[in-house]
Amino acid sequence: MVVLVVVTAVGLSLAILVLRDLIVTQARDRAAEAARHVAEQITTERYPDGEIPASEPIPRLQIVDGETGEVLAASHVLQGVPALSREEPRRGDFRTDSTTCADYVGESPADCYLVVGYSIVDSAYGDVMVLAAARSPYVLGSGALETVLIGSAAGVLTATGLIIWVGVGRALRPVEQISDQMEAISVTDLQRRLRVPGTHDEIAHLARTANASLDRLEEAVTRQRRFVSDASHELRNPIAGMRAKLEVELSEPEPDPRTRDRLLTALLADTERLENIVTDLLELARLDSDLASSREPLDLAALVRQEFGARTDVADLHIHTRGEVPVRMDRLRTARVLTNLVANAERHAHERIDIVVDLDERGDAVVEVHDDGSGVPEADRERIFERFSRLRESRDLDPGGSGLGLAISREIVKAYGGTLTAGHSELLGGALFTLRIPPGAETEAPCPTEEN
Repeated sequence: MVVLVVVTAVGLSLAILVLRDLIVTQARDRAAEAARHVAEQITTERYPDGEIPASEPIPRLQIVDGETGEVLAASHVLQGVPALSREEPRRGDFRTDSTTCADYVGESPADCYLVVGYSIVDSAYGDVMVLAAARSPYVLGSGALETVLIGSAAGVLTATGLIIWVGVGRALRPVEQISDQMEAISVTDLQRRLRVPGTHDEIAHLARTANASLDRLEEAVTRQRRFVSDASHELRNPIAGMRAKLEVELSEPEPDPRTRDRLLTALLADTERLENIVTDLLELARLDSDLASSREPLDLAALVRQEFGARTDVADLHIHTRGEVPVRMDRLRTARVLTNLVANAERHAHERIDIVVDLDERGDAVVEVHDDGSGVPEADRERIFERFSRLRESRDLDPGGSGLGLAISREIVKAYGGTLTAGHSELLGGALFTLRIPPGAETEAPCPTEEN
C-alpha cells in the first residue's frame, strides 16, 4: 500500500500538471483563433465606430497601436479600457502570451484572463497588436481540479486498501492454519498430517508438499531410531562378552598363562568385530549426509576386470563383459559395492561364481553376481538389505560379520539413482544379486567375451 500510495501520488501530480497545461492551451487556442480572425479583417478595412464585434467564448478583443500603446478599437465590453497587455513579441516572433488579472477587465476583481497578441504590420490601422483575452478556466483558480483528482485517488486507495486487507487476509488464513498445525507437530507426534484444502490452488499444493516432507521426516526418524536400536544391540553383545571374559579371568587367583593367551586371542577377535561394526556405522553415517556428491566417468566392465580378474583366492570365478559399460559414480564406493557382493557370493558359493557386466535395452549398466550356493529364500530377499539383518546361514558362515555390508551397498547404489536387488540365479541355481545403474554415456555393445 505504501508503494501504491507513492506511485499514485507521483502519477496524480503528473496528471494535474498535464491537465492544467491542456486546459490553458485550449483556452489560449480559442483566444488565438479570435485574434487571427480580427487580424484578417483589418488587413483591408477598419471597424466602424472603433467597435470590434465579438461574442462568447471570446468577448474581449482589442487593437492597440504598436508604438504608443493606444487602444484603436475594442469589443463592447472593453470600451474605454486600457490595453490588456503591453508585452512585445520576441525577436523573430509575432505572437505574445500573457495573463492579466486587472480589476477593470472582468466582472470580478478575482477574474484573470489569458491574453494572446499578434503583431500586424501595414494593417488598416498601421502597425498594431491584435489582442484577444479568454477567461482563465474556473478549475485552475478554484483548485477544483486538484480537489476532484485527489479526492478520487483517496477514495480509490482506501477501497483498494480494504480489498487488499480483506482479500490477502482470506488468502493467507489457510497459511496461518497450516503454520499452527506445523507448530503443533513435534518429534514424538510425527504421524500427524496437515489438512489439505479442497481448493486445488497454491495453498493446497503447499499442504501436500508439507505432508510429503513430514512423510520423509517420519521415515528418516523411524529409520534413525531403528538404526540406533540395532547398533546398540550389535555393540552390546561383543562388549558384554568381552567384559564377562575379563571378569572371569580377573576372578582367578592364579590364572593359567595358556588360558590367558586364549582369552587375549578371543578379546582381539571381539575387538576386530567391534572395529568392523564402527567402520560400517561411520560409512552409513557418511552416506546419510552425503548423497553421491562425488561423481566421475567410470567403466564398470574395466573396474570389475581390474578388481577381480586376477583373483587367485577364488577357485572358479568367471567374468563376462560386453565392452565398455559407462556410469558416473565414485570409484572407491563402487568398488566397495562390488567387493561386498563378491564377498557375499564367496561365503555362500559351493564351487563357482559368475559376474556378468552388460548394458540392457534402455542403456542402463547392469552387473549380475551369480553363485551356485543354496540361494536366498524369496521371503528374505528384501530383509537381507536391512541394517544388521543376518540370516542363520550367514551367521554360521561368518560369525564375526556386522550385517551392514548389503545395507551399505544398497545405500550407495540408491544414492546414484540405481537399484540393488536379490533373486534366484537361473545360470548357477544359487543366489543372484543384480546391480542396475543409469549410464554415463552411450556405447555400442560388442560381442561378449569371457575371462577366467
